[in-house]
This record gives sequence, C-alpha cells and structure tokens, in this order.
Amino acid sequence: MKKIVLVLLSFGLLTSCKDKLTAIKENALKPAVVTQATPHDTDDPAIWIHPHDAQKSLILGTDKDSNGALYVFDLKGKIVNKTDIMRRPNNVDVAYGLQIGTKKVDIAVVTERETNKIRIFSLPDLKPIDNGGIPVFEGEKERDPMGIALYTRASDQAIFAIVGRKSGPRNGYLWQYQLTAFKNGTVKAQLVRKFGSFSGKKEIEAIAVDNELGFVYYSDEQFGIKKYLADPDVKNNKEQALFGQKDFKSDNEGIAIYKTTDTTGYILVSNQQNNTFMVYPREGSKGDSNVYPLLAEIPTATVESDGADVTALNLGTSFPNGMFVAMSNGMTFHLYEWNLIQALIDKKKIK
Repeated sequence: MKKIVLVLLSFGLLTSCKDKLTAIKENALKPAVVTQATPHDTDDPAIWIHPHDAQKSLILGTDKDSNGALYVFDLKGKIVNKTDIMRRPNNVDVAYGLQIGTKKVDIAVVTERETNKIRIFSLPDLKPIDNGGIPVFEGEKERDPMGIALYTRASDQAIFAIVGRKSGPRNGYLWQYQLTAFKNGTVKAQLVRKFGSFSGKKEIEAIAVDNELGFVYYSDEQFGIKKYLADPDVKNNKEQALFGQKDFKSDNEGIAIYKTTDTTGYILVSNQQNNTFMVYPREGSKGDSNVYPLLAEIPTATVESDGADVTALNLGTSFPNGMFVAMSNGMTFHLYEWNLIQALIDKKKIK
C-alpha cells in the first residue's frame, strides 16, 4: 500500500507542473498493484497466462528507450526478468502455441523501433527465438515499427503479427505477417497483407485483435477507432466500422478487449489526455454489430496512459474476475481488479 500511495503522490506533483497534465480525478479507481519502475519510459503491457496456475501469470511491459528492454513482472508488480538491451522497444503482444518443430511454444513479439525489426521471445523463459530480429516494412521509406497485435486464427491456429509504424501512407498503414518456424527452431515472418486506412492526423500505434470474433481494431489517433477483418485469407480489406470519433479529449490510444463470453464483452480504449478509459460493447449494438455506442468512462489513477491489456480469467484472490493493466507516467504499469471496473460499467457512469 505504501508503494501505491507514493506513486499516486508523485502523480499529483506531475499534474501540477508546467506541462499541464490533466489531474487524476477524485473518483479515480486505485490500482491493486503498481509495478516496480523501469529505468526509462514504460509504454505497452501484455498479459501472459500460466497454463497450470493462473496466479503465476506474468505481465510483460516495454521500457521504450534506445537502451530499453522488455520487462517481466509477477502479479505483485515485482520485476522478475528482462531481455538484453533493445533499441527502443515500443509495443508487445502475446500468443499461445506457435508450432516450432514438435512443440508448441508461447511467444511474446515486440516492435524494436530503431532497428526496424520485430523481436520474438519464447515464454515464460524470455529466450530470443528470432535470430536477432525480423525486418518489417522492407522497401518502405516510412518504417519505424510501433504498434503490434498477434492474431491466432480459430480455424487452424495459425499466428499472425499485425504491425503498425510511426508514420505511413493513407492506405496500407498496417502490414500483416504469418509467423512460422525454420527447422532450426527460429521464427520467420512472411508478409501476407497490407491494409488499414489512415486519417493523416497523427499516427496509428494501438492495435488489438479479437481472436474469437476475427476482428482487428486500431486507434487512428485524434480521429477514431477502426475495425477490420483479421483473417488475410478472406481477402477483404474494407473498413468494417469507425467509432469513438467524438468521445476523446485528444488522443485515443491503447485498446484492450475484455471477454465475458466467446462473443460478448467490452472494448476499452485509453482517453489518454483525460486519464480515463472509454468502454464500448465488444459485440456492437443490438441492431448493428458494427455500431459501438459508448457505455461508460472509467477514471483511473494512470497518467497519460498509452498501452493496456486485460483478461477475464481468475488470477487468484487479488483478481478473481480478471485484471486490467495499463501503462502510466512514472515508468510503471497499474494492475486493476476487474470487479471495480465492472461496477462502474454497470452504473453507466458516462461523464
């Protein structure tokens, strides 16, 4: 508890200084856990679920710097592992059961911005299995990979990486790669698709995939949240939905999908400059699955939150109905008990 109080006090100081960050709201949810601070600049988290004991699940988080790394935290917020130095690791996502030889391996994939590569690590041991990294956006002038989401296709369990970048064209901003393995056990990536429109307003960083429903969502910052089909074999690059255009103070950022069933739940999107998260129905409206009304706005103790992730699984007594994790200024990640968020959604607190 002392750790949380100290961090929140430091946030109070941040919100009063010259950069005019928005103050944390009086009714903001308090995190159950604040992680140990990383050395430089946290950006994006991902949750890895332990296959046998959910209480041993891990939080992965990027420390975005030229001498940064991917850090691993336990559910108490303690740093338990990290990679070697990476050149500005930006975003991270997790997938389960990539076929490597005769084994299925869980993986974390990270964008390494200054090398124009994605990095791939086995989990939970965090060993590199990418032969030093895989180049992305080859042949393009605008590369600088930032956002990433992993899609596991339900029909055959094929795994794809959907990668965004710091800047890009009006069409084909995102590139999609299928991940497979060489005989020596290292992972390779084959480009299978270029898609995604861009408003030209700021950038596209946050990307999230709904494996069960087969959709990919991304934040076209200062414009809205866009929805596409995730399966490249469908051969459909048409935008399915655009929502949240009038809901954000400035940047719409990190996206996390909470699943109450295989087809229902919530999409949470960071309202970065307002220190809140906007909540939309995962299944869309009752009359149209591509219409997403705003359900609630959740005030949190995070400051200028960028990336986020969430799970509905029982992670033990501290997180019986799941956990929401979000990046915050102060070089930390916040872990929230889902019950508190659900209570606010049920009250439909839209402010």
